[in-house]
Amino acid sequence: MLTILGFAMIATFLVLIMLKKMSPIAALVLIPALFCVFVGKGAKLGDYVIDGITGLAPTAAMLMFAIVYFGVMIDVGLFDPVVRGILKFCKADPLRIVVGTAVLAAIVSLDGDGSTTFMITVSAMYPLYKRLKMSLVVMTGVAAMANGVMNTLPWGGPTARAATALKLDAGDIFVPMIPALAMGLLFVFALAYVLGRRERKRLGVLTLDEVLVEETETVLVGAGSGKGGTASGGSGPGADADAPEEDDGFQGLDPHRPTLRPKLYWFNALLTVALLTAMIMEWLPIPVLFLLGAALALTVNFPHMPDQKGRIAAHAENVLNVSGMVFAAAVFTGVLQGTGMVDQMAKWLVDNIPDGMGPHMAFVTGVLSIPLTYFMSNDGFYFGVLPVLAEAGQAHGVSTVEIARASIIGQPLHMSSPLVPAVYVLVGMAKVEFGDHTRFVVKWAALTSLVVLGAGILFGII
Repeated sequence: MLTILGFAMIATFLVLIMLKKMSPIAALVLIPALFCVFVGKGAKLGDYVIDGITGLAPTAAMLMFAIVYFGVMIDVGLFDPVVRGILKFCKADPLRIVVGTAVLAAIVSLDGDGSTTFMITVSAMYPLYKRLKMSLVVMTGVAAMANGVMNTLPWGGPTARAATALKLDAGDIFVPMIPALAMGLLFVFALAYVLGRRERKRLGVLTLDEVLVEETETVLVGAGSGKGGTASGGSGPGADADAPEEDDGFQGLDPHRPTLRPKLYWFNALLTVALLTAMIMEWLPIPVLFLLGAALALTVNFPHMPDQKGRIAAHAENVLNVSGMVFAAAVFTGVLQGTGMVDQMAKWLVDNIPDGMGPHMAFVTGVLSIPLTYFMSNDGFYFGVLPVLAEAGQAHGVSTVEIARASIIGQPLHMSSPLVPAVYVLVGMAKVEFGDHTRFVVKWAALTSLVVLGAGILFGII
């Protein structure tokens, strides 16, 4: 019964948000609450929600201060050279813009954090998509898939979880998988090329003079920097109070916008490098790093209190949207795990694997990882389901390390799961409906995962 209700709860959630009958936040809260009552454990709903929030609170804190930190870095001009470089490469060509999105997302994903990747990628590419009237779901879909492939890096999370759950070395899992993952990344780039050609056919190729309002290298301040986006009392050289605005609240500002801090460019660059290094080296918990980084960035770049308040206010909408979504997702995961639905769903799936598939458990694990990592958290899959699959594989002579390698195949789809907080950063900053993103990305992300699986089998890795 719990198995049926678990699948029904997930299906109901997905259908309602894809049909836009409910907002993601409302659906993440109300649907699990209703199913918790159906299960007969309504009295324990409060405990489940508190457990879920407790588990996701560090993630919510990290996202809140990461948005403020990178928002400030965008405001002060740290990423302006990157934006200008991409602008020169793309040359208002939709094909180049989509391919550039995939490449940028893949490169930035090297830091192992999806939220950081999406904030930088969207901040750099959003103005080009908006000015050319390109499809924003193409941007979110391509970025999510590129990040999903790169998320398998040993410090990205899934590989480390698989290694921990099966007591293996992360290098033994990841290094042999590099050729298969490379094929997956190449497929994402090829898909970006195809989608870019489709956008080019629909829109044509414009010149930069036709696209930009004032200057060839107009730069965009990040999300949340709209009408209230300039710091009060800011004093940049040649500040232009009449900088052009776009209809959606983003502000296309010239290189002399008041929030720029050119004299502090290298300080901000070194601070960002130090922050990312500390994150990769795990010197401090990530939420603590971003909290300290945001406080230091605000204090140094905007020493006057009104300016600091202006920057915080400019990014408050994104902070509220993302943190609210994370805490709503905590209700969903709390009920799913607290009621035992996840355990029963996993057990049912494992029990229904045909005996004849035993010698092919690595392939089975790879196939199952695609839907399972979408419908449950990485923790739930790697610590709950993977050990069972590995045990079943060992009984049929399949090595544990092969099972572990196959388990990371579903990550390109996982990164668009409604249970992944980073995806709400992506769709929130891009101003894309989560349902629209889901409808677009699911088929392509699943296909990317299958390409990785096929390459793993072809190369004899799995």
